[in-house]
Amino acid sequence: MASGAFNRVLSIQSHVVHGHVGNKSAVFPLQVLGFEVDQINSVQFSNHTGYKNGFKGQVLNEKELADVYAGLVDNDLHKLYTHLLTGYVGNPAFLREIASILRSLRGVNEKLIYVCDPVMGDDGIMYVPKELLPIYRDEIVPLADIITPNQFEVELLTGKQIKTETDIWDAVQWFHEKGVRTVAISSSELGSKDTLLAYVSNRTAAGTEKYRLTIPKQGNNLIRFTGTGDLFASLFLAHSALTNYDVGATLERAIATLQAVIAKTLSFIPEPVLQGKVPVTSQQRELKLIQSKADIEQPKITLKCEKL
Repeated sequence: MASGAFNRVLSIQSHVVHGHVGNKSAVFPLQVLGFEVDQINSVQFSNHTGYKNGFKGQVLNEKELADVYAGLVDNDLHKLYTHLLTGYVGNPAFLREIASILRSLRGVNEKLIYVCDPVMGDDGIMYVPKELLPIYRDEIVPLADIITPNQFEVELLTGKQIKTETDIWDAVQWFHEKGVRTVAISSSELGSKDTLLAYVSNRTAAGTEKYRLTIPKQGNNLIRFTGTGDLFASLFLAHSALTNYDVGATLERAIATLQAVIAKTLSFIPEPVLQGKVPVTSQQRELKLIQSKADIEQPKITLKCEKL
């Protein structure tokens, strides 16, 4: 890329008309932080799939994905990208087409950074077809520069349960051995009952740097938010570029914004819901991203990384 060129991200993720998951969670923060973002929507749904009355919409298939990308190539637009970001993918052939697109992008910019959020499940539940797991593990992970799995996705990919911090670092080493430079685990259940722990490890020629960050839980633990993983991956991409790859500072900034967005979202939820007297609705759990613009632009760092 020419010096002084914009950071331009190609983001291939899901899209919802209402709410904030997938590209609707990732694109706005990147743009606020000064990134050009071109998005390909792997699905177009009315809302995310957790709503009680379901969802409607369309799913892009691998041939349609290849067709859209071919249009970018025909106009030499694929040469502009500095980053590829991928999130939720629902079928194996589509995931393999992403690998093909990545190879094409690296063919014209060998410095392109691929940030992979291997969205497969959470809380012990897998919500993509199981056929995606070996493709992520054997074909996608080795292509990634930065990977941002949650604890359950780490366990799926490595085939090992995480019970201790030693297990975390063994798993991180597994990713490094696959060729991944930076492993950022956005949350794990290894903290106390009131805290989560996030981890990041960055491997360079000079060695490996590791950090841990303790995150206080917010709310009443009854409210789970959708789109936080998508938001984390986009923030991690942005701040890794903005801090010139200082992964400790990147994790601090990403978590600071994430915590602020969750706090803002909670502030809009009625008190009886927060007290557990009334069930929370899917709509109430939608992240208040737009209302958090200032916290995206200027994250207030209150939680500091511990270098290990």
